[in-house]
Amino acid sequence: MKWRPGGRSGSLDDRRSSGGPRGGLGGLPLGRGGGLAGLLIFVVVAVLGGGNVLGGGDGGGGVAIDDPFERFPAGPAAQGSDREVAGSPDPEEKLVDFMSFVIDDIQSFWERDFAAAGRSYPRTTLVLFRSGVRTGCGAASSATGPFYCPEDRKVYVDLGFFRDLSDRFRAPGDFAQAYVVAHEVGHHIQTVTGVSQSVGRATSQDPGRRNDLSIRQELQADCLAGVWAHSTYERGILESGDLDEGLDAASAVGDDRIQRESTGQVNPETWTHGSSEQRKSWFRRGFDSGDAERCDTFAAAA
Repeated sequence: MKWRPGGRSGSLDDRRSSGGPRGGLGGLPLGRGGGLAGLLIFVVVAVLGGGNVLGGGDGGGGVAIDDPFERFPAGPAAQGSDREVAGSPDPEEKLVDFMSFVIDDIQSFWERDFAAAGRSYPRTTLVLFRSGVRTGCGAASSATGPFYCPEDRKVYVDLGFFRDLSDRFRAPGDFAQAYVVAHEVGHHIQTVTGVSQSVGRATSQDPGRRNDLSIRQELQADCLAGVWAHSTYERGILESGDLDEGLDAASAVGDDRIQRESTGQVNPETWTHGSSEQRKSWFRRGFDSGDAERCDTFAAAA
């Protein structure tokens, strides 16, 4: 991915040195293909059943499906050797610079898309932490993996996860890392537009749909990540091999692959994020179309 270090983003909150606890839209088109707002009105209301799809202003947040945290597969927490000695160079400085670039690029894209619909986009914050962190959703550890907290509307990442993504899940590369952040920002989009709230209400009304709705929500976030990725191609910052890195990352965190590698068995009835093929397919759909209207996971056969 073509990028260069710049000033640190105002949307980046670096808490790595602070440690932390160990524990647990109006029917106007957005963007060139149009449709995210229309998608939410005509799909979420129809499929999930009424309610205020545009959300409730600045208060509240989305309702998580499983628990307060987005659950990428857990890897081991960062070891003590990853901690810098006071006054020494930051071994993660380049990665932090890249995260700063990525969060700004993703959000600048969504700001343009929302502006095309006559709406303002409320930025999220990317919080970097090590070992554990306190959030609006409670305490979380590195084992949680990257997640979005709808209560404070922030994305949280322990940079050690990207080592696991590369080594353990065999999905290396800077665009694989960017996909992870874009997926979590996808959940922010779902919260500020009211999709998450609608899913939460539907789950409360029909708990038997919990896993299916969770999968559809996750796949939509993958598709929205692909829509942003399409814009990187259009703007000439996508390099050869980057798309494959993103597709590999989406595939790596499929429920079937994780179950197979961790238990040797696959049980689709327990899935909450979708299979490797589903995740890769929806990311690719967003990338190929560049159109959020194509991210209709709630009406489609996911």
